[in-house]
Parts: sequence; C-alpha cells; structure tokens
Amino acid sequence: MNLRFGVLWPFRNPSHNKVPWEHLYKSHLDLIADSEAMGFDDAWLTEHHFVDDGYSPSLLPIAAAVSQRTTRMRIGTFLVLAPLHNPVRLAEDTATVDLMSNGRFDLGVGLGYRRKEFSDQGISHTERGGRLQEGMAIVQKLLSGESVTIDGKYYYLNDIQISPPALQRPHPPIWLGAIAPKAIERAAKMGFHFQSVGPTELNAAYDGALTAAGRNPQEYNIATMRAVYVAQSRSQAWEECAQHLHYLTECYGKWFAEANDKEGDDKALEGLPTVDEMIKAEAFNFFGEDAIVGTPDDAKEMIADYVSRGRFTHMVMQMALPGLAPNLIRKSMDIFARNVLPAFRK
Repeated sequence: MNLRFGVLWPFRNPSHNKVPWEHLYKSHLDLIADSEAMGFDDAWLTEHHFVDDGYSPSLLPIAAAVSQRTTRMRIGTFLVLAPLHNPVRLAEDTATVDLMSNGRFDLGVGLGYRRKEFSDQGISHTERGGRLQEGMAIVQKLLSGESVTIDGKYYYLNDIQISPPALQRPHPPIWLGAIAPKAIERAAKMGFHFQSVGPTELNAAYDGALTAAGRNPQEYNIATMRAVYVAQSRSQAWEECAQHLHYLTECYGKWFAEANDKEGDDKALEGLPTVDEMIKAEAFNFFGEDAIVGTPDDAKEMIADYVSRGRFTHMVMQMALPGLAPNLIRKSMDIFARNVLPAFRK
C-alpha cells in the first residue's frame, strides 16, 4: 500500500508574525488547494480552544470550505475534541461535509488534554473518557443510518435518525487519536483507525490491541504526525523554520505540563533549546522523533528510517508551522512534492 502524505492545517496566527485573521484563512485555504495540485493526498485539520493565536476551534466549517476548493484529496480531522461536542451535531456536520466533499471526509477524534478547554466550560476532565466512549458510539450509529435511542450517563436520545445521511458506507472512516495505553486500547476495541504522535512503539501497541480484540491490523490505518520543513540546503531550512518550530513545541510543552496527564508531562519544557541552539545543532526532537528538517535527501532518509521501524499508512506533516509566511510554506511543500513524494510512490 502506498504511504499517503498529508499536511496539517492548524490556522494559527501567533503574535510574532500576526496578519489579519481573514487574510490568514484565505491564504491557508489557497495553500490547501495548492497542496492538492502538487500531489499531496490529504488535508488534515486540528482543534483547540481559547488559544491566543486562534488555533482552529471550528473544524467542520473549515472542512466544508476545503471540500469546495478541492476535488481529489481526502479531508480529515486530526482531531476533533469529542468530549466537547454534542454527538448528534457532530454526526450531522460530518454527514454534511461528507456529502459536500463527495465522500472524501474522515472523522478523527480524541480526548483532549488542556484543562482550560474542559473545566472553564463546566466539564470535568475526569469525564473525558466516558463522554468520548458514549458519544462516539452514538456518532458511529447515526452515521451508519441507524435510529438511536439511548438513556446514557451523558446523553439522552429518543429515536433519533439523522437526515441527510453521510455518503460513505457503512460510515465515513472514524479515527481515534491516543497516546496513553488505555486510550490506544479503546481505539482498537471500538474498531477505529489510529492517529498517533511520535514514536513507532505506539503503532505497535495499537496493532497488538487490534489483534487482542480479534481484529486484523491490515484492515486498519495508522496516521502519524511529524514536523517537516525542507529547503535547498539544511542550514537554510533550519534558519527559515526554527523560530516557528520552537514556538509550536513551547506551546505544546506548556499545555502538557499544565495537564500533567501522565508521568513526566510536568517536565515537558525541560531541556527545550533556544532558537539559536536549534539552528546551530540542525537537529531537534519533536514528540520523541527528530523533526524532519533539511534538504529533500535528508527528508527521504529520515522518512525511510521511520518506515523501516514500524507500520503506518498516513503521514501527517506539520508543514504549516505557526507564524511561517505562506510563501515559505508553499516553497517547502513544492520542494517536498517534487523531490520527496516520488521516492515513496510505488
């Protein structure tokens, strides 16, 4: 099976390179259309809330816009924070985007981890797992065309069937993003594809959980996120992207430290190099894997190494780094499409 390459679009507008919001949205929708013309397979969208840089809080409207600017590429969420969403609304919006895109939509969901997104809306972070499990069982049934009646812990529905239905059958592909072992197991048990960040050990854990649940791993997809930026020379690549990659990592580190969901998260920011140190070292560890920054040959080598270490089907690339100018995003995508993509096309 061909490895699929997609770009992650967080629609972030940080203070270090701020532009008017409407310009940001227009330039990124233009870039997504460009990415399809260049030969990328997927456009992935990602959700957070109440972030100063506008990290996109509203994915399904963006997905609908992308569906009208593209004709071939698949559009997916990496990921929707399921516990914050009403499952009927999520199913209806998913079905609508699936119709508008002519069956090109993938729904990726996850628990979320930022306390502020939950507690400041009156939702206990301890309810996330229960809400996700109950809510996504409902979403899956509604998207499959079933009529749903449930008197659950979190949701009550009486004979609900959505109309219009989704185009894809039995339903649009559903993915679950996870890092913790319990959450990876949940993805396998529910029969959802897996969205992963970083080390290939997580992918192996998912395959093991699929097998334990009596499922065939070859029937399920794994999408894995990596930071990627290419230029004609390694030094140029680092000089152009280091500030934006540093900002991205610092944000995630702060959020992980605040959430402190698993051991070591409180130390997420320890040892973060400065921008100058990153440029000098021409190397940086991002979520347990080296950032793929450098020449096309560097990228080919690093991706080939990653492929050799474990199974995955989709690569989700953080190329639209927060604050990076649209012309640099476009240039990096173009170099990657011309020089790296062909090496992984069978």
